[in-house]
Amino acid sequence: LGIIIKIETKKGFRNLPRLLLTAMRSYPVAVMIARGDLAVEAGWERLAELQEEILWLCEAAQIPVIWATQVLERTAKTGQPSRAEISDAALSQRADCVMLNKGPHIIRAIKMLNNILRRMQGHQFKKTPRMRRLRFAAK
Repeated sequence: LGIIIKIETKKGFRNLPRLLLTAMRSYPVAVMIARGDLAVEAGWERLAELQEEILWLCEAAQIPVIWATQVLERTAKTGQPSRAEISDAALSQRADCVMLNKGPHIIRAIKMLNNILRRMQGHQFKKTPRMRRLRFAAK
């Protein structure tokens, strides 16, 4: 049985190294970045910075990361994504797993996320950019 450490507060973020070391002694462990709660708690302006630090720490410790909260949320609810959602979904490729929420258009959101992540694999592996050949006319 594994443990998922959900990081949703500043206190959880500050204690992440200690939480990881404790959990890793006995169980397989992963980290979920609860981005909505974390943004409210730490401030919207700091969210990107905290995500980065969590991703770096977990990659160094070889801990899988779940990118969660509001990923393609509008798409799942209405069937139509926003530009910001598409960019956010593309950035989620840096994690090991992406969590989607429910909605009447969840199948469309799953297909869209799969397509975005598949395309991004050639550009990025976790935190490392790949300098692959560009395909300007690719569909």
